[in-house]
Order: sequence, then structure tokens, then C-alpha cells
Amino acid sequence: MGASMAAAAAAAFTVVLMMKWVWRVVNWVWLKPKSLEKCLRRQGLAGNSYRILFGDMKDSSRLKDEAKSKPISFTNDYLHRADPLLHQTIKNYGKNSFVWMGAIPKVNITEPELIKEIFSKMYNFQKPILSKVFMSLVPGLAQYEGEKWAKHRKIINPAFHIDKLKLMLPAFSTSCDEMIAKWEKIVSETGSHEVDLKPHLKILTADVISRSAFGSNYEEGRKIFQLLNDQIDLALKGFLTTFIPGGGTSLQGQTTG
Repeated sequence: MGASMAAAAAAAFTVVLMMKWVWRVVNWVWLKPKSLEKCLRRQGLAGNSYRILFGDMKDSSRLKDEAKSKPISFTNDYLHRADPLLHQTIKNYGKNSFVWMGAIPKVNITEPELIKEIFSKMYNFQKPILSKVFMSLVPGLAQYEGEKWAKHRKIINPAFHIDKLKLMLPAFSTSCDEMIAKWEKIVSETGSHEVDLKPHLKILTADVISRSAFGSNYEEGRKIFQLLNDQIDLALKGFLTTFIPGGGTSLQGQTTG
């Protein structure tokens, strides 16, 4: 009799745990996103209806592939290539809208007054929670909240005073001269050449920061930036993968570019 009661209790406990786990999964992949969607629409925001687990990530991947398959047009209208999902969302639903990054809605706010209000209410509008990998890549002010953010913002403000920025101009000029010299060398050897600006501008940014922060040891800064770029590439691959809790299964949401 005692053994039967123990087995029944164990079975009941297992059923309760399973029901609790199922409820958490259903809440995560469906109930909570749909509740958030209703809330956003009541506030006048528009966007695609939530699609289970993936949201708009499949569309984002498809639109990026389509954009990259076409040649770059020489105009200032670049949003359709840089962020095709955002471009399509704004086109279909207006500037104040939302997109789905998996089961999480991302709200797009473009009105200056609303942006100003969000930045002035640091306790009401929290930064998105990133994975521990990303938090290790961008520590400090980018992740701080509330009083801690205000304190550290006050500490670094003097470093961006206009007089101190003027002292960095020679470093900016040297880095720009080096980049232009590389382009001139390419053109002198070939007569005419199409240059992919993205890697050159990434190197320019790293060089400027390295020269400003490391001074004469800016080569050491270059090595640090290269290692950081490698870490970011690996972290992005992990970040763009949706994991099913408890299953050990992953679903690739979109490709990096």
C-alpha cells in the first residue's frame, strides 16, 4: 500500500512538473508575445502579426539576401540595403512601428520628441537584456542602468569636451592620410579600381581610437581591435540562433552580413 502511494505521489509530482514546463514554454513562444502585441497595438503602434518562435527573423534573412544580390546604387537612399526589414516595416506601417526579433518585439521610434522623452526617463525605459557573451563584449556604460549609468556618464563626459577632442585631430588626420594613400596606390597601379569602403572605414575607426587611446603604442591597439572583431563575429553567430529551452535544439534565424 505504501509503495503504491509513493509511486502515485511521484507520478503526480512528475505530471505537475511537466505541466509547469509546458506552461512556461507556451507562455514564452505564444501567450506573452501575443499579449505584448495587443498592448503595442492599443498604443497606436503597427507591425506584422507575431509568428510563433521566429517572428520576423525569417523575413529579415530573406530581405537581406535579396538586397545583397543586387548592385549598390550610388544614392543616399541606403536603408533598403542596410536594414531591409526596417525599411519594409516603415514603408508598410509608418515610422512608429514594431518588428519581431523571435518572440521579442522591437519598437521603432523616430519622432524626436518621443526619443527625447525615452532618453530622459532612464528608469522607465530599460536597455534590452543581451546574452552574457555580448555583455562581456560591450561592458560599461552601454550596459549600465539608473544611477550607475548616470554616475559613469558624468565621469566620462569631460573626455568628450570640445577642447579635448581638438587635441585628437592630428591622430584623425594621420589615419585619414594613411587610408587615402592606400587608395592612391591602388589607383596608380591599376588606373581605375572599385574599392569596398567598409573594411577600410572599419580600419580607419580602429586606427583613430588606437592612436587616441594608445598613443605611440597604437599598433598594440590594432591587435586588440582585430581580436575584438573576431569575438564579435563569433558572438553574432550565437546571438542569431534561437535555442529551444531544454531541448538542446537550435534554429538559425538569420545570416550575418
